[in-house]
Amino acid sequence: MRIAMPVVNGELATHFGHASQFLFIDTDAGAITGSQPATPPGHAPGVLPAWLKASGVDVVLTGGMGHRAQALFEQAGVRVICGIPAGDPTAVVNDFLANSLQTGENPCAH
Repeated sequence: MRIAMPVVNGELATHFGHASQFLFIDTDAGAITGSQPATPPGHAPGVLPAWLKASGVDVVLTGGMGHRAQALFEQAGVRVICGIPAGDPTAVVNDFLANSLQTGENPCAH
């Protein structure tokens, strides 16, 4: 499984569309097998969902994401989990893989 996370200053970003970097984390059998930073294309409606799907992403973990973007990811077959507080990406993914990821409110109401 390939997981994508927007990152700012090495931590999970709280707003998906404003991140200047993403981290792709590959997993297998419930463990992280590798990671790779990636610079996204310009921010415009529909661009990031298409780019992440083409990059082989299965799941997006983020602090917040607007409803339109969530719908576009759903249409592309990419699962989105919002409401994750800023933190270390490796720890966030390990919690996700262990089914112990704590989420809160999605701070993006647009």
